[in-house]
Amino acid sequence: MTAVARAGTSRTSGGVTPVLAFTGIVVSITQTLVVPLLATLPALLRTSASNATWVITITLLTGAVATPVLGRLGDMFGKRRMLLVALATLVAGSLLCAFSSSLLPMMIGRALQGCSIGAIPLGISIMRDELPADRLGSAMGLMSSSLGIGAALGLPAAALVAEHLDWHTLFFGAAGLGVVALVLVVAVVPESSVRSPGRFDIPGAIGLSVGLVALLVAISKGSDWGWGSTTTLGFLAAAVLVFLLWGVLELRTAEPLVDLRATARRQVLLTNLASILVGFALYSTQLVPPQLLQLPAATGYGLGQSMLVAGLCVAPTGFLMMAVSPVAARVIKRSGPKTSLMLGVAVLGAAYLAGLWMLGEAWQVAVFAAIAGAGVGLAYSSMPALIIDAVPVSETAAANGLNTLMRSIGTSSSSAVVGMVLSHMTTRFGSSSVPSLAGFRTALLIAAGGCVVALVVAAFVPGRRRAQPVTTTVSTGVTGVVSGPGGAVAAAVVVATDAHGDVAGRVEAGRDGTFELAGLPPGRYTLAASAAGHRPAAHTVDVADGPPARQDVVLGGGGTVRVAVRATDDSALAGAKVTLLDRAGNAVAAGVTGGDGQYRFADLADNRYTVVASGYAPVATKVSLSAGDRFDCDFTLTHD
Repeated sequence: MTAVARAGTSRTSGGVTPVLAFTGIVVSITQTLVVPLLATLPALLRTSASNATWVITITLLTGAVATPVLGRLGDMFGKRRMLLVALATLVAGSLLCAFSSSLLPMMIGRALQGCSIGAIPLGISIMRDELPADRLGSAMGLMSSSLGIGAALGLPAAALVAEHLDWHTLFFGAAGLGVVALVLVVAVVPESSVRSPGRFDIPGAIGLSVGLVALLVAISKGSDWGWGSTTTLGFLAAAVLVFLLWGVLELRTAEPLVDLRATARRQVLLTNLASILVGFALYSTQLVPPQLLQLPAATGYGLGQSMLVAGLCVAPTGFLMMAVSPVAARVIKRSGPKTSLMLGVAVLGAAYLAGLWMLGEAWQVAVFAAIAGAGVGLAYSSMPALIIDAVPVSETAAANGLNTLMRSIGTSSSSAVVGMVLSHMTTRFGSSSVPSLAGFRTALLIAAGGCVVALVVAAFVPGRRRAQPVTTTVSTGVTGVVSGPGGAVAAAVVVATDAHGDVAGRVEAGRDGTFELAGLPPGRYTLAASAAGHRPAAHTVDVADGPPARQDVVLGGGGTVRVAVRATDDSALAGAKVTLLDRAGNAVAAGVTGGDGQYRFADLADNRYTVVASGYAPVATKVSLSAGDRFDCDFTLTHD
């Protein structure tokens, strides 16, 4: 259990959604900034075509690692603070790329840019903490889709710059957008009030990085080395072994980088599997159309368009993603997020199949790309809603971070696979080799296959439960009041789970603590309630046809440990480090004393703790908390 520290803010939530959405779009633009340059990138960087694909893959790889890392650091030190760190890495990476003309420094800069992808789940978590329930669904859908929106909208702008100015200008522009986003976040976005101090899982971060690198190297280099070669099989085997060991380590870690236990829930597991597949399918819309549009017409299938025209043809993808976000919110409200997910995957798959025959004219490519964008927008908007419906409030940030990680793994794999296909299925054109028409169609077929598998997976995601048919009575669910030591608890979240552990209903209590979970089929449920500053509580309740069952919930008050540290001359000792350890010796919270020599650990669960104060010679004492106890620890520190 971790301590929770809260910080007040005077900001309002009015500008939070547009600023966070703009930040997500800026981050997304940097991910696909070099797509208009793909055809000329090997020459610009004086490297091979297969090596040049790593300029894109490296951003996706570092993003996959940075997402859970920034998420955990956000829980520890503040989500807004880590959002600013993500944007700072974007600016630094963009400037490094702006001054680079060779592969290695370009890859380093692109790796730094990739770290900023963690801003997406951080933004979703901030929205959940700051926005009212009636605005949360559409806002999260827009934020979730910003990855695709920014990519599509940024392509024509990037193409215009690359065609008429030096290509390095792209990265100067990205750095400028990053600075604007930084300023807006500082001015508008409040710091999230929830903190969870503790240890950072360094072994988990290293294990995840090594596993992803081994997997993507094998995928991207498999054709060069041979899929049956010792080197390729060795990297694949290393990836499997590392991920297995990493999984065991995460399950045994008290504060893991990625909470794998959350994936055991059916809805979370299947949503994450679908996310990998949708992320995999998505990237073909950003790699295939721009290259096909720019190939010379003399190849017999290339469309001979400029970079600018190619970017404009792909731009409708982003507009459709943005346009369907409110549509997806209405579909989710009426029929549930599963319906939106399946509809989006079906539309995306249909777009790819249509694309097999819509490659002969620029307008045809634009139409198929736009349809694909609508599908991605519907699918991506549903994922945060599916995750939130399946996990307790306390796990929302971690679960959404894991979901974004799954999408990043999908796009990373797609970049490597599609890059490999297009660099090896080639035809001679003059003195060089270019991707063949068969290569483009193969990439689209692979993406369509990913959609088919995603649709099958999505079909097994638990859907919104329907009310039982009306006979003589109606099942109306559960009503009650959530209260604590000080009376009614406003905005407490009440979740009902059925006998299988699936979430059957979720509601937020009103200002007077009252709640109603309607439409639950008859059966036995576990009713859990949680609220900031209180210990959660759970009850078993039986629901039958007829009047709603009544179940009030009383939350315990969190315990408090106040630490006062003084020097030997009895003066208050500022800057002393205080640490709270659980019974296993794990640090669950830490801080430093203020000018009055004091520090307070608040909202602690019932447990036995060890309080350690250090700065000179360390001292410690044991405390035991129950039923909202307050415990005062007074320490005197002496020099060693």
